[in-house]
Amino acid sequence: MADPPDTRLSFKEMCARFDVTPRTLRYYEYIELLAPERVSRARFYGPREVARMTLILRGRRFGFSLEEIRQWLLIYRQKGTRPQLQAWIDMADRQLDALQAEQAQLAASIEDLRKLRDTAAGELTRLPD
Repeated sequence: MADPPDTRLSFKEMCARFDVTPRTLRYYEYIELLAPERVSRARFYGPREVARMTLILRGRRFGFSLEEIRQWLLIYRQKGTRPQLQAWIDMADRQLDALQAEQAQLAASIEDLRKLRDTAAGELTRLPD
């Protein structure tokens, strides 16, 4: 059953709401992350697609690949809520470990750069004008 017209977004409205390009939205459809309702050549996005887009963009922000997100969304359709939540916890734990490792590497790089910068600044003050 189709959603009432006032709860659906057009293709253009979906792009604007999520600040994505038309190419991005079409790509997400192509790789089956989204499945809008089609009426002739128009596409309409109901609450399900809006929720999925929110999850997709949140997942991308956290560093998940589109394939990881696609697989995670498939779990709900194939197995239900409990397996999907368990998969989410497993994915989140892996990503948290990866982000914490990146954070440690970044902190070390910042410290190294700061030391090199301070050394260069000290050398500069000792040079004659």
